[in-house]
Amino acid sequence: MKVGRSDERRILRTVQSKTQNRRRMKNTAPKLTPKEYESNFAELKPALTPNAAVADANRCLYCFDSPCMKACPTHIDISTFIRKIATGNLKGSAKTILESNWIALTCAKACPVDVLCEGACVYNARGEAPIQIGRLQRFAIDNYFERGMPPLFTPAPRNGKSVGIIGAGPAGLACAAELALMGYSVTIYEAKKKAGGLNTWGIAPYKMQQEDSLKEVRLVQSFGVSIKTGVEIGKNLFVERLTDVHDAIFIGVGLPRPTRLNIRGEQLDGVYDALEFIGRVTRRRWKSVDVGRRVAVIGGGNTAIDAATEAKRLGAEHVLMLYRRSKKEMPAYEFEQELARVDAV
Repeated sequence: MKVGRSDERRILRTVQSKTQNRRRMKNTAPKLTPKEYESNFAELKPALTPNAAVADANRCLYCFDSPCMKACPTHIDISTFIRKIATGNLKGSAKTILESNWIALTCAKACPVDVLCEGACVYNARGEAPIQIGRLQRFAIDNYFERGMPPLFTPAPRNGKSVGIIGAGPAGLACAAELALMGYSVTIYEAKKKAGGLNTWGIAPYKMQQEDSLKEVRLVQSFGVSIKTGVEIGKNLFVERLTDVHDAIFIGVGLPRPTRLNIRGEQLDGVYDALEFIGRVTRRRWKSVDVGRRVAVIGGGNTAIDAATEAKRLGAEHVLMLYRRSKKEMPAYEFEQELARVDAV
């Protein structure tokens, strides 16, 4: 029997439908309204107003030993950038921040400041609220992007050398920015369709949005860095080819595949690793992400907290976290655990 094109399309639709039905999660939670989704995933810490930013900046004591700077993993000159906010020099403040951190907006929004810079603020010892360092950093960097990224750095003349970077996550972007400013020709190869790595695909939307990460990507590109997305090394392109066209290779492939539990039922429909789940939520296509009425999250770290709170905010009726040790031994930060408790996890 001869099968025509219309028959082929009908058969294909039938097969796809059956496949989707087999993969469909059982007992899914009802979908919420667009307004409910936006409310549930609204920013936890809104931007400071100009008046609030200046007022808080003027509280800074500009400590000579800067305990906040010592507590910052990237050692941003915090006292200096805050002083520049207080004096109205927002462009200078942004430059001070970016001199130490190329993903400054991500860090301002998602960094655990409670246990780092703000946790080290001397105001804590006085029983007073610490300087809002993260929100002040965001204020300066938001202003910089809103002004169209005015030039702050001048790249050195091209030195004739080329570097290929595998991975467009935080490490790859930071490496690319530094090398480009030193005069190297830089090309980044990224497997995903959007650059940014974990900052783009692995942070809960109520902390930051994909667009925040992509602003940082565009900043790096403004230095002349070329980014090729959808290129998987070993599949679309091989390392041997990279060594032919580049003088050096930097490998910043990011996180490995998630650890499997190797237990029965791990491959069943409705079982996801946390980063896969969070990555789907970051797209902000809320209705396309199914979540069960009852959700169990295995693990007690910060990523597990994000997965649990996102499931709850997507409409799950009951979310349970399962951790093999005691509550005191949970690696998640206390403020992250509090977020889960507030969400009734």
